[in-house]
Amino acid sequence: MNVPYGCNDSTLPPIRARVSYHPGMRRSLIAALVGSFILLTGCSGSGSDAGSSAPDSSFSEPGVALAPESGFQSRDQAPVPAERKEVVTGQVYITSDDPIEAARDAVSAVEAVGGRVDNRSENPETDNLTASSSITARIPADELTGTLARIEDLGKVTSVSITRDDVTMQYQDLDARIAALQASVDRLKALIAGANNTADLIEAETALSSRQGELDSLTSQKNYLADQVDLSTITVQFSTDDVTPSPGPDSFWDGLVAGWHSLLDAMHDGVVGLGRAIPWIGALGVGAAVVYLIVRLTRRSRSTEPVRSAESETVANPDTEPPRE
Repeated sequence: MNVPYGCNDSTLPPIRARVSYHPGMRRSLIAALVGSFILLTGCSGSGSDAGSSAPDSSFSEPGVALAPESGFQSRDQAPVPAERKEVVTGQVYITSDDPIEAARDAVSAVEAVGGRVDNRSENPETDNLTASSSITARIPADELTGTLARIEDLGKVTSVSITRDDVTMQYQDLDARIAALQASVDRLKALIAGANNTADLIEAETALSSRQGELDSLTSQKNYLADQVDLSTITVQFSTDDVTPSPGPDSFWDGLVAGWHSLLDAMHDGVVGLGRAIPWIGALGVGAAVVYLIVRLTRRSRSTEPVRSAESETVANPDTEPPRE
């Protein structure tokens, strides 16, 4: 049986045997493929270069400024430093021929610059003690140096100690917390004004009371801290003798001597205390003896009452037999 040509695949000759390329077409096809590859490579390279170089050029240009809403600061703009807050305390020891009068002059110097005196003590001269006085002055911080100079001119300065504590961070923290609480209080007041039912109103008022208490407490702390910053606290002691605190012993021998003196002082104080206690001991002994006598007499009188009653009954009834023993 004859099968038509092309109906049976097994009878078809190989396609490679029937396809043929012209030498010119092959070179054109290769050239086209190479050109397409070069074109694609060049386009991808130029796109990546353009995408990567754009940000660099914008940041490298010295005249380009960042937008205000970006949240960044330029390197030339330094942050504004916060105002320094300091609490100044100190002690001054001064010897003077008249400590009481010197203290009064110091009070006048403090009040002349707008300060005040919180504590003041005066001890006139006695047979056992020399005259002395002391004041605790609150001096405006900006007038501290000049006022101390005027006080030091009232006598001979034997010791000066000034301490400065930086409370800037604490002050800023109080400011931030107060601002946050004040904003919360304002929002709660707005909620109370627009409350539609009683439950919401009560809840908002309760929260407002709590926030307002915290706000008042922080405000008081800030006011106290501001007073400590604005007014320096200086204690001035006037005396006729040098009362500057002496430093402690710094060697073994000095420590031994100091311990011996402290032992003698303790023994002396013990003897003095015993002498003061002896009159009290005697008085207590006399009182105890009087109480003891009163108690003994009371008990004796109570024990004799039954005997007297029995004797009276015997006299009244002589026929009655006495009780057998």
